Amino acid sequence: MERKRVNATNLRSVGYDPSSQTIEVEFTSGSIIQYSRVSPEVHRRLMAAPSPGSYFKDNIEEEYTARRIR
Repeated sequence: MERKRVNATNLRSVGYDPSSQTIEVEFTSGSIIQYSRVSPEVHRRLMAAPSPGSYFKDNIEEEYTARRIR
């Protein structure tokens, strides 16, 4: 999955696969986690947020099923 860099303290990049509705988040620590069943609208809002890190923490981190990739 191709990820795009984001301007956030704890997030390095974010990718999205609309066919599986999966967001892939790379953290500045180097870990990568995928979140399932994330709507395209939530992804759009994350990428447009003035603070992607805060949006992620408030709307994605605890709301969706996570799977660690790295």
